[in-house]
Amino acid sequence: MQTVTVNLGERSYPIELGEGILSRVGEIMKARGINGRVGIVSNPPVAELYGDRVRESLEAAGYDTATVLIPEGEAHKNTASLGLIYDALVEHRFDRSATLIALGGGVIGDVTGFAAATFLRGIGYVQLPTTLLAQVDASVGGKTAVNHEHGKNLIGAFHQPRLVVIDLDTLRTLPRREYAAGMAEVIKYGIIEDAAFFVFLEQEMDALLRIDANAVEHAVATSCRIKARVVEQDERETDRRAILNFGHTIGHALEAFTGYERFLHGEAVAVGMIQAAALSAGQGLCSAAELRRIEALVRRADLPWRIPDDIALEDLIAGMALDKKSHAGKIKFVLCEGIGGTRFQWFSPEEIVRELASGL
Repeated sequence: MQTVTVNLGERSYPIELGEGILSRVGEIMKARGINGRVGIVSNPPVAELYGDRVRESLEAAGYDTATVLIPEGEAHKNTASLGLIYDALVEHRFDRSATLIALGGGVIGDVTGFAAATFLRGIGYVQLPTTLLAQVDASVGGKTAVNHEHGKNLIGAFHQPRLVVIDLDTLRTLPRREYAAGMAEVIKYGIIEDAAFFVFLEQEMDALLRIDANAVEHAVATSCRIKARVVEQDERETDRRAILNFGHTIGHALEAFTGYERFLHGEAVAVGMIQAAALSAGQGLCSAAELRRIEALVRRADLPWRIPDDIALEDLIAGMALDKKSHAGKIKFVLCEGIGGTRFQWFSPEEIVRELASGL
């Protein structure tokens, strides 16, 4: 087991990463000084795989537990699922000493974190991410939210977890499509921050896709270190942390336009990253060769790379206009300065469409 620390003063916390460590969750939490009752939030498929293991570990460590299940999928990252959690916490008389555990992917992590941020004006929570996307992105950094019918993550709060426990063995039970979707966020880190890591991904993508233990551990740990470093510099996204949104403006619009049912989050981000890189190339910030490398790596990861023919760029304007980074009709768009660097530039949604259309 290795540890990556997110250094945020009194809100600092460790990311414990290893193989087969879900069965040690109880002792890891005790060592962290986490006490009180524990609510395990998951969905039925994940709970069937890992719920008993986590609950037994917690109870062996002396915790009193309750389990709350919410429906699976991005379409259920909403206030209805939030209400199910609140109802269970009230029913079981949870108080401010309680802790919620998010056992699952990014949807579970985001909804559970927001419930923890708002129940009794804030209780602690622990992330147990079981998908690649959640392990390298959603579980780290304290962003919590639910979706609104008009946009993704429009209702949320910053609330840091007390602990993140990443069991790499859980990746072996993921459907291939969902595992590949998580690879989009891994690729993102290389593009925005670490050119050497991008080269590693180019060299080891085949090993990563067959879930080679050494390659996966290096990719997940490196991704967590990069995200931790960015979050430490700008916890509440006043400036630099926004680089983590590379590919997300168009990606979120694509998800919202298709009702969160056609694309997995990572798939939409993959398309958004290619479009963002193309926009960067159009601004003279990214060479044609670098754009081809980004596109090639995304495609090797079995990810979609272009907006489907039946969706017009113009159809995505409304979704982009509701982006949380918009101000006075323009969006703070994350561009890449080649591979390994970023720059912010303000565009209106119409300007983004025009620039991209001119390069197609």
